Amino acid sequence: MAGLEGIEQPGLPGGTTAARWSPAVADEQALRAVELFGDPTEAEVRLPSRPESAASARRLAQVVVLRQWALSPKLTEDTVLLVSELVGNAVRHTGARVFGLRMLRRRGWIRVEVRDPSRGLPCLMPVHELDVSGRGLFLVDKLSDRWGVDLLPRGKTTWFEMRVCDR
Repeated sequence: MAGLEGIEQPGLPGGTTAARWSPAVADEQALRAVELFGDPTEAEVRLPSRPESAASARRLAQVVVLRQWALSPKLTEDTVLLVSELVGNAVRHTGARVFGLRMLRRRGWIRVEVRDPSRGLPCLMPVHELDVSGRGLFLVDKLSDRWGVDLLPRGKTTWFEMRVCDR
C-alpha cells in the first residue's frame, strides 16, 4: 500500500492483509525522511517526481505538523492527506523531474506549498459519487481554509493554508 511500506501488515481472514499504522515505525520513517531530504520548514525540499515520493512528502508533513509544531493529530491527518494530493498532482500532471515541498507556520496559520516547473494550472473539477480519481483538489478545497496557485517565471506553486489554534 502506498505510503505504508515498512509497516507491519497483519493477516486477515481469507489471506488478505490490512495496513496498520504504528506510531513508532511512522515516527522513525518520518525522522529518516527529514535526515534524507531536509526540513521543509527551513528551506524547500526537492523530491524526485515519482509516485513513491508521495510517501516521503507525507512523512515530512507528519513530522513537521505533529512533532515540530505540536499540532493536533486531526490537523496532522488532514495536512498529510492534502500534501499527498498536491504531490500526486505534481507527479501525475506536470512531467517534472523534481518538485519542491515547503511548509510554513505563522501565528494562527500553517501553509504548505508544492512547487513544480509546469505553468499548467490545476483545475477544480466537479466530483461525482462514483468517481475513482480526480478528487484531489476537491479535498484540498473542502479541508483547507484557503488554497491557490502562484505562477512563477518558471513554473508554479500550488498551496493550501489551514487555521490553527496557537496555545
